[in-house]
Amino acid sequence: MKRRDFSLAATSLGLLSLAGNTAHAQARVPKAGTEYLVLDKRVPVDAPAGKVEVIEFFSYNCPHCNDFEPQLEAWLKTAPKEVAFRRVPVPFVGNDVEAKQRLYYALEAMGKIDEFQPKVFDAIHKQRQNVNGDANIIAWASANGLDGAKFKEVFTSFGVASKAKRAAQLTDAYKVAGVPALAVAGRWYVDGELAGNMTKALQVTNYLIGEARKG
Repeated sequence: MKRRDFSLAATSLGLLSLAGNTAHAQARVPKAGTEYLVLDKRVPVDAPAGKVEVIEFFSYNCPHCNDFEPQLEAWLKTAPKEVAFRRVPVPFVGNDVEAKQRLYYALEAMGKIDEFQPKVFDAIHKQRQNVNGDANIIAWASANGLDGAKFKEVFTSFGVASKAKRAAQLTDAYKVAGVPALAVAGRWYVDGELAGNMTKALQVTNYLIGEARKG
């Protein structure tokens, strides 16, 4: 969801569309400034040497991010081995955004992202549960099998709060206009509005990964 909204109309095409358009994507080079943006200033990356960092900017509150999640997970299974992927929760979209950022980083610190990423989205967008505010988030985590005391300790920790602040800084550094969005190698940015939809955004991301591997 954008600070200005944009559509993911073609996301439902999923991997079938992505695979079906592979030859076309390879035949036509995406246009800088039109289908993706080249950053004026490179952003430092956390990826180790020899790896290409790919970031998904997202929000648990964003329905488009919820729709994109299965497609993203499928893409990750086929992504080049050089890709170092991470998510960054943005400080906008709906209410209670800082707490939602800390929810993500608490789950990450506890090694629970793979298990709980879809659960959080389902709770908010399908089950319409109240996952807002520290007390409700802690209660939700406890009700879904996490050690409530441990989760509270991590969720309210200085380290998690610091990561949330860093996420806000990265969002600004990449000039993220809306989510879901993807950033590659600290150099390029693409979202559904630029590419046309998120299926095409993944195709552009594949192209940019190849460009990053060239140096």
